[in-house]
Amino acid sequence: MPLPGGTIAIMQPTYLPWIGYFAMIDRVDEFVFLDSVQFEHRSWQQRNRIKTASGPAWINVPAQIKGNRDTLISDIQIADREKFLQKNIGAIRHSYEKAPFFKEHGEPLFTLLETASVKGIGPLNIALITWLCGVFGIVTPLLQSSGLGASGKKATLLADICRTRGSKDYLSAPGSKDYIDASDDFDKAGIAVHYHVYDHPVYPQLYPPFEPYMSAIDLLFNCGPDSLKILRSGVSS
Repeated sequence: MPLPGGTIAIMQPTYLPWIGYFAMIDRVDEFVFLDSVQFEHRSWQQRNRIKTASGPAWINVPAQIKGNRDTLISDIQIADREKFLQKNIGAIRHSYEKAPFFKEHGEPLFTLLETASVKGIGPLNIALITWLCGVFGIVTPLLQSSGLGASGKKATLLADICRTRGSKDYLSAPGSKDYIDASDDFDKAGIAVHYHVYDHPVYPQLYPPFEPYMSAIDLLFNCGPDSLKILRSGVSS
């Protein structure tokens, strides 16, 4: 569904996120990675799911947590990077090597995992999401909150990011509704809040029955050039 011009969305950079994340990026005029907040251990920031012959399975990015409990997403490092690469690349290859578009996109993904993981989890996630946007054909400009100079927490921070970008329309994930509704920051700033409602589409997938909410690489490896059309089909409001 079309949104007003100048609409912005703001989300934490998560690890190989699901297709609804990309549908959200596709709907707005600017997308901001919220990388200037505290890293959350055992969150989507460091894990996601892929479809295997035995069903959904987790892939994880181990974080260097000891002594770094208050570290920002932009600064958190990967623990045992070589083991992470071996396990994740191996799991993805084993699960998708028979998918129609794995040969085209598998090796570029693995190369990016190897090069971008040197910089830490936040930069890795941003690099992976940026690459997937390019492969899908999503052209929305991508920014990082760590470079915008906005301040505050939760709704206050989100509204201030919108203010710094001159946006009067904010597209939010439904999960943020409670704390946005409890705040008057958006009302004070004259910013209209919209919510990203997404109905997960069904697409051709290895190992039936169909499993929704997998990492977006599941759609890419299975559907290739049809991926953008499919992920857009889930947008309802």
